[in-house]
Amino acid sequence: MSGRFAARLVVSISSTDVGQRISLRRRLPTGEYSDVVGVLESWSGGTLSVRRRTGELVEVPEDAMVAAKVVPPQPPPRRRPRDVD
Repeated sequence: MSGRFAARLVVSISSTDVGQRISLRRRLPTGEYSDVVGVLESWSGGTLSVRRRTGELVEVPEDAMVAAKVVPPQPPPRRRPRDVD
């Protein structure tokens, strides 16, 4: 078995997915990759706007996107167990 890892990068979202939670991998100008996870708020003029759970709005040029998919909604926060005394 080879020590190399090969992944198939697929963009499986479209402008019809506005309002859905997505995971997106983009190529930065430095050549590195960065992931963005959040709600796709808009896709127009060749730019995607993704709202992260922190509230930050990230704008991604369409041509920088190398992989993307719709993902399930963020799970609710876990509750800490109550102390039983």
